[in-house]
Amino acid sequence: MRKNSIKNIRINAEVQRELSRIIQQEIKDPRIHPMTTVVMAEVTPDLKYCKAYISVLGNEEAQKSTMEGLKNAKPYIRRMLASSVNLRNTPELTFVLDQSIEYGVHMTGLIDAVANELAAKEPAESSEGKEA
Repeated sequence: MRKNSIKNIRINAEVQRELSRIIQQEIKDPRIHPMTTVVMAEVTPDLKYCKAYISVLGNEEAQKSTMEGLKNAKPYIRRMLASSVNLRNTPELTFVLDQSIEYGVHMTGLIDAVANELAAKEPAESSEGKEA
């Protein structure tokens, strides 16, 4: 099976959906932040390994504790994944902290700040042009 085959894309999407459901509904660890999202799951073509990219909306302490909680719950998550997704092999999970959502929120804030700055300068410049 090729890496970008339709079958592999479908498996990635199904594993991502199930991991998200398991993390949100099944795990009761208080270390795992409630605003935890599975951004993407990449299952290798031989179905042996899976990299799950996790985004945590919160401060750095919440991110660290969430990653620690997921690391400790890895065998349980894998067992739940095996019972919900019918695959030949249940992949070995690796959780990777993904900060793309946090980066997007930061960039949106910067863009809004520049837009507000330009909007504040625009009326001042247009009133100067009318007086002359």
